[in-house]
Amino acid sequence: MTETTSPRARAAESTTAAIAPIRVTPWSSFRAMMRWSLASIGAMLPLIVVIQAMLAAGIVIGFGFLIPDIGPDTALFLATGAPTILLLTIGLVIVPQGVSRARASGALDYQRALPVARPLFLLVDLVVWSLVALPGVAIGLLVAWLRYDLSFSFDWPVLILASLLTATMATAVGYAIAVSLPAMMAQLVSQVLVFFVLLFSPITFPVEQLPGWFRGLHSVLPVQSAADLLRAGVASEVFAADGRDLLVLTLWTALGLAVTLRALVRRR
Repeated sequence: MTETTSPRARAAESTTAAIAPIRVTPWSSFRAMMRWSLASIGAMLPLIVVIQAMLAAGIVIGFGFLIPDIGPDTALFLATGAPTILLLTIGLVIVPQGVSRARASGALDYQRALPVARPLFLLVDLVVWSLVALPGVAIGLLVAWLRYDLSFSFDWPVLILASLLTATMATAVGYAIAVSLPAMMAQLVSQVLVFFVLLFSPITFPVEQLPGWFRGLHSVLPVQSAADLLRAGVASEVFAADGRDLLVLTLWTALGLAVTLRALVRRR
């Protein structure tokens, strides 16, 4: 005898199927957080890209006005330092300011309550802001080529590795500042860092122009190491990569990631 299912039983089965939990994968979480991050930036995203491109062009052209009778070697040094400034500015300034605003508005606490791996927050910011920086890096080199008639010799493995490490280091350190300090203090520190990077770091000028104690300080900070590695990737026939620079940059990247991940997974 065939047993029939009652309408009430079929309705219950349909309801159970409808409310069955949706499987959340790391890839789906990443896509959702990417959409969230891009939506939070909104209409400002194209403007930020344009500003980064203008900053790159301004560094190449504007700093050149400060140097009388700039020669090809000096112009090449200046031009190959522009990508480092862009990556450091985004990671050390824009990222901590954005995270600080998210903390102040409560958006970061809401994200932390979501069923998403917290290291994913850092990964999403790293991907978003690295993509924002890429057009500026390309435009800076293009402007240098047009303005000073430079020729570049790209070492792609060194350039890709240096770019990834520099972007990761700057984003991780910037994120660590934002999640470890009060919001107002984090924004103040980020403002100080941008002046340090632009004016007091051997990115657009040789380190020999700094006092001895300042050269010693930069030997353990990641800024000069990032600039030297990126410079070797852009103009490999003139500048050589140094294993010590790679070690310093890697250690700072690991330190920034450790502090950031510890702060993100810590229970409040």
